[in-house]
Amino acid sequence: MLRRILLVASVLNIFILLSCSRKTHPAKTPSETTISKTTTETETATTTKPVTKPKTKTVIPKVIVVNDSAAHKSVDGRYYYDMLGHRYWRNNKDGKYYLFNKSMYNNPDFKKPG
Repeated sequence: MLRRILLVASVLNIFILLSCSRKTHPAKTPSETTISKTTTETETATTTKPVTKPKTKTVIPKVIVVNDSAAHKSVDGRYYYDMLGHRYWRNNKDGKYYLFNKSMYNNPDFKKPG
């Protein structure tokens, strides 16, 4: 008889402990919910969303100065440097690296030196 009582008590204790786990409780939301009642409508629920800050964009410079030993040499002999996913090509006239654009094809300053 005592064994049955202990068995039933232990099963009840386990059931109570498992029923109070975090998995069974609903998650709290960061937004607040307000319910207002009016005479014409029964219930109206509105939620407010938390304010998020807009992401700042990275400023990409048009001209950079790089040591030629840090730059790479292309197959045709021109120097280039990759930074933040953008390619810069060396201007042979002033030695600076300029962000790539289509006008570099016709400009003799960006062509192979020599």
